[in-house]
Amino acid sequence: MECNKGFSASYMILKPEEVGFFDLMHVLFSSDMEKRKFVDSSEATEESFGRRWLIFLSIVAQKALQFVAKPLASVGSGFEMGLNLLSSNGNLFMLILNFIRGRVVIPDKTSPSFYSFIGNLDKRPKLDTNIKHGDLRYNAALSMMASKISYENAAHIERTVTQLWEMEFLGFYDYWNDYQEKATTQVFMMRDKAEDHETIVVAFRGTEPFDADAWCSDFDISWYEIPGVGKIHGGFMKALGLQKCIGWPNELDQDDVVNRTRPAPLAYYAIREKLRELLKQNDKAKYVLTGHSLGGALAILFPAVLAFHDEKWLLERLEGVYTFGQPRVGDETFGEFMKREMVEHDIRYFRFVYGNDMVPRLPYDDKALMFKHFGTCIYSNRHYQLEIVEEEPNKNYFSPLKAIPMMVNAFGELVRSFTLPRRRGADYIEGSFLRLFRIIGLVIPGVPAHCPQDYVNTTRLGSADVFLRAPKDHLSSHSKIL
Repeated sequence: MECNKGFSASYMILKPEEVGFFDLMHVLFSSDMEKRKFVDSSEATEESFGRRWLIFLSIVAQKALQFVAKPLASVGSGFEMGLNLLSSNGNLFMLILNFIRGRVVIPDKTSPSFYSFIGNLDKRPKLDTNIKHGDLRYNAALSMMASKISYENAAHIERTVTQLWEMEFLGFYDYWNDYQEKATTQVFMMRDKAEDHETIVVAFRGTEPFDADAWCSDFDISWYEIPGVGKIHGGFMKALGLQKCIGWPNELDQDDVVNRTRPAPLAYYAIREKLRELLKQNDKAKYVLTGHSLGGALAILFPAVLAFHDEKWLLERLEGVYTFGQPRVGDETFGEFMKREMVEHDIRYFRFVYGNDMVPRLPYDDKALMFKHFGTCIYSNRHYQLEIVEEEPNKNYFSPLKAIPMMVNAFGELVRSFTLPRRRGADYIEGSFLRLFRIIGLVIPGVPAHCPQDYVNTTRLGSADVFLRAPKDHLSSHSKIL
């Protein structure tokens, strides 16, 4: 069924499932979009070769990911099982010894002790006991840890939240993507409650390394322009709950919540309803939204749809949005719209960027693409010194002039993995798997810089003054060293 795009003023939607080889090649040489089956655009032509080239690359990437989705998932599953097999048996020597003895411990993928690929990079389960509620770093540190464990299975998350953090686990959810026709968006919710505060944390899972569907959402450069809001990344909107046939209606018909063609609920609508129920229980309760990578994009897009639906009560109860390694989600008009909404409802939005992390520098902010960041950007260098900047350095990442300095910095990060524990203690020891991953950074510096480890360290070791010096209106006209 064709999507009713009446909710948008203009659009450009890519449909990789309908592409043919010759049709795809023609997009490079012809500006006529109407003849291309895999492009549904409000504009009949696209004169810019740069944009047509990006459309070509986006389609090729999505088709390649769809083709390798099952083997990629199998490789990822095997890789995770191997890592957990090693840790469950102690080490490689003990695994061999247990195999000889016939006593090999086989890990259970659904157990609380099982770690995802991301989790194996940073296995720290506990919160920093030196950062308590009232500390300016508290929400950021708690949000980053929630973003980190969102990559784990439900049992792992529940045990961590209830037993180690002594907070209330509210649930782990799989949400439907109408365009991918499967449940590909994961979220968990928890409640941090004490006598002096009650905060509900909504954590969106980011892109898993072997999840082709999540990568397709990242590479999908489709966009919709919502009147009065701006142009927004289509892949992220689809992941949050954009409906294929009707867009963003304010409310869902009860029959549309879950049905035969949609066996799981849509993220935005389900989370909104849960927040309504939870916040009604306590007039003083607030909530925060958080996520790492793709999860960060969904975290900041959620209040945008709330604003589109004029959900003033829910916006007033939103204490803050904390994202880590978040990609760009919309154009300049969208950024201005969100700045006004954040100021009107007194919502704090902190966008953390560590070092040479590649993801916050994508999609490009250039003439071919219209994506731009907004809000308070807290940038951390490899020494975890924080700086408020209008835009992260080297904003589009791929720069020949920056390649050597980035590799030198990556070497410094590898050295730091050995020296930091001596200065800061055992909680900052890095495992051999993460150190191996850091070696990749000597060639591709932006990859290991995206790992949660450095973002956790940023929220723990960075100066708390950054939150005092952040501009009230979430704008930053000049850089401030903290």
